[in-house]
Amino acid sequence: MPGEDELIQLRREKLARLRARGVDPYPARTSRTHTAADAIAAFERWEAGPDEATRGDAPTVCVTGRITALRDMGKASFLDVRDGTNRIQCYLKKDIIGEEAYAGIADLDLGDFLAVTGPLFRTRTQEITVEARSYDVLTKALRPPPEKWHGIEDIEIRYRQRYLDLMANAEVRDIFRNRSRVIAAIRRYLDARDFMEVETPVLQAEAGAAAATPFVTHHRTLDQDFFLRISLELHLKRLVIGGFDRVYEMSRIFRNEGASWKYNPEFTMIEAYEAYADYNDVARNIEEMVAGVAREVFDSTTAQFGEHTLELAPPWARITMRDALIEHAGIDFEEFRTREKLLEELQRRKLSDIDPGWSWSKLLDEAVSHYVEPKLIQPTFLLDYPIEISPLAKKKPGVPGIVERFEVFCGGFELANAYSELNDPIDQRERFEAQARLAAAGLEEVETLDEDFLVALEHGMPPTGGFGMGIDRLVMILTGQKSIREVILFPQLRTKEQ
Repeated sequence: MPGEDELIQLRREKLARLRARGVDPYPARTSRTHTAADAIAAFERWEAGPDEATRGDAPTVCVTGRITALRDMGKASFLDVRDGTNRIQCYLKKDIIGEEAYAGIADLDLGDFLAVTGPLFRTRTQEITVEARSYDVLTKALRPPPEKWHGIEDIEIRYRQRYLDLMANAEVRDIFRNRSRVIAAIRRYLDARDFMEVETPVLQAEAGAAAATPFVTHHRTLDQDFFLRISLELHLKRLVIGGFDRVYEMSRIFRNEGASWKYNPEFTMIEAYEAYADYNDVARNIEEMVAGVAREVFDSTTAQFGEHTLELAPPWARITMRDALIEHAGIDFEEFRTREKLLEELQRRKLSDIDPGWSWSKLLDEAVSHYVEPKLIQPTFLLDYPIEISPLAKKKPGVPGIVERFEVFCGGFELANAYSELNDPIDQRERFEAQARLAAAGLEEVETLDEDFLVALEHGMPPTGGFGMGIDRLVMILTGQKSIREVILFPQLRTKEQ
């Protein structure tokens, strides 16, 4: 079997023959009249019309697409072309298109793009087909398509050369079509409720509103380092302060951290903020939005995720963090309110990957991740977090040390995070300063102090509820994918060594 270099050389020779015959293998335009799907639908409408004797000639179409199959029958050939809507079969017969055009089929290959013009008919196997009167080469492909034209399984090829994955795997194309539909449905949901979509800076002087390591870049004109944003929150809150009562942004976020089945260094986040709302309002909004999107895009509020059938229709389960830890781990964090006590308890339980230098909040977060998160399969609001791990959330009235925050878990991982937003500028400054002391002690990643945001907050922000949700993870849930790389078109990969 010829190697790839030899196959490329053969295709270049065919390209030269096309040009020698005066054929432009890369014309600037074509005259498509129908997509493949439209052509099939047009023929079916024609068939459903009056009886065969009176309904006239079958539709004549010009369809275009990539050649995915080519079958030489001697004096006739069948080929399949696929565009972005469907595949359609084409029938090329020497007696109809002429000897010269028919001989030119020898210079066609799988992967080439073609325009085929002719009337539609059904073959003896009842397949709707274009009976070619002519064809035009639109693009000569110099590299062969994947060997496994009907599916690539090699993960390295699939992620690194996503275009080949999309060529070969119809189910992968469906995932990303559905991703696009999910994003559009979220926008429709929020727009219908008077949320305004906005854009905020990607390059920021302070990487705030999340405990994450940022990417750093340098602005040459200003001679200043900037951070790629790790959150959308603080700029969106500035807009609420400025007078926009309902705002949202859906955009890429960048965190200079590890990659895994649920983490990618760049990912898509939606954050939305509503004045005069609290975290209870936000919870209702989230469950209604996700269920509505599922109904609109998938015509169901259930999703199959591995062995689990998830029910996305409201109301979702609600449990406090304290109760969940007691239920799943037998740990009441109110009994382990110092770093030393909690560290000793987790070490006694032989919890792996515990760093003795971690703060109390980091240890608690690790305990939740280990004991609670994997158990939350059905969509669940995990409510009421300790203030130490929630520096941007408002205190819960009557419950010392607890804030009005929840995270949404589904399929055993985090899907969203939300607060009754802290709008007391004095309290907010004190919490940022406490985070700064943790950072100075070298304990772990913490949220940074953003002085400009604090100044904005001092001008007054109304009571506000806000949330952030990972779009990639939501698409994982809705499409049943167990890796975030399956729902990101171009996931981050190490540069391939040459």
